[in-house]
Amino acid sequence: MASLAGMLKAQGHRITGSDAAAYPPMSDVLAELGIELRQPYAESNLEPRPGLVIVGNAISRGNVELEHVLDTRIPFTSMAAVLHDEFIQGRESLIVAGTHGKTTTTSMLAWIYEVASRAQTRFAPSFLIGGVAENFGTSFMVRPAANGVRQPFILEGDEYDTAFFDKGPKFLHYFPDAAILTHVEYDHADIYVDLAAVKTAFKRLVNLIPRRGRLIAYDASENVSECVARAFCPVERYGFQSDSHWRITNLHHLGAGSTWTLMRVGQPFAELHLPMAGEHNALNATAAAALAAGQGISASVIIEALATFRSVKRRLEVRAEVNGITIIDDFAHHPTAIRETLRALRSAYPGRRLWAVLEPRSNTLRRNVFERELVDSLALADRSVLAEIFKSEAISVDERLQPEKVVEELRARGLHSAVYADADAIVAAIAPELRSGDVVAILSNGGFGGIYEKLPRAIANIPAA
Repeated sequence: MASLAGMLKAQGHRITGSDAAAYPPMSDVLAELGIELRQPYAESNLEPRPGLVIVGNAISRGNVELEHVLDTRIPFTSMAAVLHDEFIQGRESLIVAGTHGKTTTTSMLAWIYEVASRAQTRFAPSFLIGGVAENFGTSFMVRPAANGVRQPFILEGDEYDTAFFDKGPKFLHYFPDAAILTHVEYDHADIYVDLAAVKTAFKRLVNLIPRRGRLIAYDASENVSECVARAFCPVERYGFQSDSHWRITNLHHLGAGSTWTLMRVGQPFAELHLPMAGEHNALNATAAAALAAGQGISASVIIEALATFRSVKRRLEVRAEVNGITIIDDFAHHPTAIRETLRALRSAYPGRRLWAVLEPRSNTLRRNVFERELVDSLALADRSVLAEIFKSEAISVDERLQPEKVVEELRARGLHSAVYADADAIVAAIAPELRSGDVVAILSNGGFGGIYEKLPRAIANIPAA
């Protein structure tokens, strides 16, 4: 929503927005764009009366501003509908979808196209990403129309619902010409009743791709295979399987970087280097490379772009290094993503004591549907710390994750684990326990009570032994 606000302002519209409690990095983006953010929600935020209200999918009936919009009949629409009508229509739509890896893969694809636009001027890419891409310093870019050039719009395709009045996934509004499908797992437990419902959503996305289009799909997931089985367009699988169209071989992790050979239909395509750790990031980069290559971008451009890729805010982002302690911010909020993040940090920081500090905040993680998987993921850390779940009162007791039970299971495996009420309690408890060389991974899809600033400050204030 913050990115869309910036895109609309660039078109010349007057934009204001409302939120309950905004937090970085998007609150910083809004401030830099000069877009007024009004907090908390109130009827007065809708004065003067706007010409159009764009309702985010976090807003439901009972919200004071939404009720005022409905009572006074101010025109309203959804983010996805505006994106299609104002920005995607008339451009080549390239969509990155999947349960995991969307933001990073979309950022990689946008950067490949940006490098291509400098080397091959026939490209003029625009993009919208669900995070701040560090190569651009922004989450969006919209280029003006131009004759004689290809104008792809590269977009992160979210399977979450569109708005309170449109419960279908947002990505069904984007009508892809080509797409990437990374992973398909159960998620968004507040929206989808089971895995079958999630797969139905992705099948519908696949069904929108025209015959002339292309679909790049992960090769080691039965769920992905099921979702792409009836595609009308060519499907190119990517990953580690020997018969995949795009195959990763000779993958090596070198500290915070990775190298591998990318094969295309059994033939060497490129020797790739990515300044990011983790098998999952090599897969993300391979998917982006595969889609870009199929759209006419050369191997040399792809090699250059990936070698200079600078990640995304809140994805393995080093937030501070204090007294030899490294503090990492990562958006991981699904057990699979948590597992891959911790595996990547093991690779990037070998031999160092690894802490996982988790806020159960997402609508799925606050529920007990993945309790066993969460224990398995957190077991990859030397020490794990959990906060009590965010807004626990919104989840019924029988559905609610019990952090104490997760801690109990981890301790039964002989691992150090604890649960605390909130960010302040966590900081007070762990700051004195940290020692030089430790790596602390803070895992949350929200602001986590300001822990990203509070923990480094607490460490710096501890007297030297």
